[in-house]
Amino acid sequence: MSIPGDISHKFRLEGRTALVAGAGRGIGRSAAIALAHAGAEVWMMARTQSDLDSAVHELAAAGARAHALACDVTDSVAMNRAVTALPSLDILVNNAGTNIPEPFINVSEANLDKVLELNIRAMFTTAQAAVKKMLDAPDRKSRGGSIINITSQMGHVGAPTRTVYCLTKHAIEGFTKALAVELAPQNIRVNSIAPTFLETPLTAPMFTKPEFAKWVMDRIPLGRLGQLDEVAAAVVFVASDAASLMTGTSLVIDGGWTAQ
Repeated sequence: MSIPGDISHKFRLEGRTALVAGAGRGIGRSAAIALAHAGAEVWMMARTQSDLDSAVHELAAAGARAHALACDVTDSVAMNRAVTALPSLDILVNNAGTNIPEPFINVSEANLDKVLELNIRAMFTTAQAAVKKMLDAPDRKSRGGSIINITSQMGHVGAPTRTVYCLTKHAIEGFTKALAVELAPQNIRVNSIAPTFLETPLTAPMFTKPEFAKWVMDRIPLGRLGQLDEVAAAVVFVASDAASLMTGTSLVIDGGWTAQ
């Protein structure tokens, strides 16, 4: 039995390479920046080149290593080509996703297919490409690896007008567990991070509606929205050796929403 001393080094990611899908803005951008500041070499993947370039320039000015990969993860051929071309891969943050809130009886097949394609199919194929790349490393079992699927508190509960979104996030929670069990012999850990509503420019218009704002705040015991850096901190933790015994689970960053 060892007695812990200074464990701060366990949160460092020097010598690791990370890929963040959906890195152009929001959670993905924040996670990529945090991983780079923790020492990882980060490849940022998103559809919009300009979104990626601004983050890469910001990190380069701070002395961190980051690269832009303009790619639509729903284009599995292009995505596989991009992942295969990476020099190496140790960490995947599988973040691309969308939501189209609407009453269940109004959900069109087009909207259903759009959300399923990005939130489930693309997350599956991106993880598959990443794992193939990770397994290319001859020292993978000793080196380890980390897959982090960004889900949602809605992968643990239900909510009105979010039937498709909840469907997809519950699916990825199940996928996370199954993949964790399958990859454990290769020392590749698979976990999810499930945030509540976050305070961002994209969510701000939603909270101008008093009824919706009250519905959300009444369900968060801590009484506030989440912040991007709180999710990014969780990503760094789960990616690092500080979480080396953690696999097949969901780290819920929800202010207590799912505890009641």
